[in-house]
Amino acid sequence: MIGLVVVSHSRPLARAAVALATELLPTQAVRIEIAAGSYDNTLGTDAVAVAEAVTAADSGDGVLVLMDLGSAVLSAETAVDLLETPVQVRLCAAPFVEGLVAALAAAGGGADLEKVAQEAESALAAKRVQLGESPTPTDPIAPPTTSAPRTLALIEVTNEHGLHARPAAELVAALRDIDADVELRNATTGAGPVPADSLTRVLTLGLLSGHQLEVSALGPEATAAIEVVRSSTSGH
Repeated sequence: MIGLVVVSHSRPLARAAVALATELLPTQAVRIEIAAGSYDNTLGTDAVAVAEAVTAADSGDGVLVLMDLGSAVLSAETAVDLLETPVQVRLCAAPFVEGLVAALAAAGGGADLEKVAQEAESALAAKRVQLGESPTPTDPIAPPTTSAPRTLALIEVTNEHGLHARPAAELVAALRDIDADVELRNATTGAGPVPADSLTRVLTLGLLSGHQLEVSALGPEATAAIEVVRSSTSGH
């Protein structure tokens, strides 16, 4: 499983970002390490601490590093050169908080390093949609590899605040254990379809209370997947 490292000038900021991400996605068995603040507990970053955090986060599948700004990037770059043993490391330009949440969701789902980085770097798309802007282009959904019929359902979103970050994160996590390929489309606005295993893509649907959500599922547990979606979009 991919490990995550959070590099920040401020230890309280890094801890708060990790606390937010892990509260939204409490069941993810992802190793997250923090390298924040300078050696004397003042604002700053320490390349040696970053290198140690990368080593601690690595399980053999690679490590994604998220940084806040300025010297955090420089320290992360230096840390890669300081590593005593080879580690597959990706320094990620994703937004610090949104990127961490998206990366945690993707890594927890077993995505590889490239996919985790892609999810993190796409994390602002949902905010752009919410503010009425056009999201950045994303890779199109791959065409189906089978002609088997998909199970379809139209579900009204009754959650008072719509499918915002927390219920969307819970939905992505819940579908992880379901043997089905699931796509979602906002039938009210026409947004989508998007793969239900991508938190960043699900959030771009902009699903609000009262919207109609079209669910398309394929696989042995397609019906169960639809019920998971129904539960995640309800007001209960």
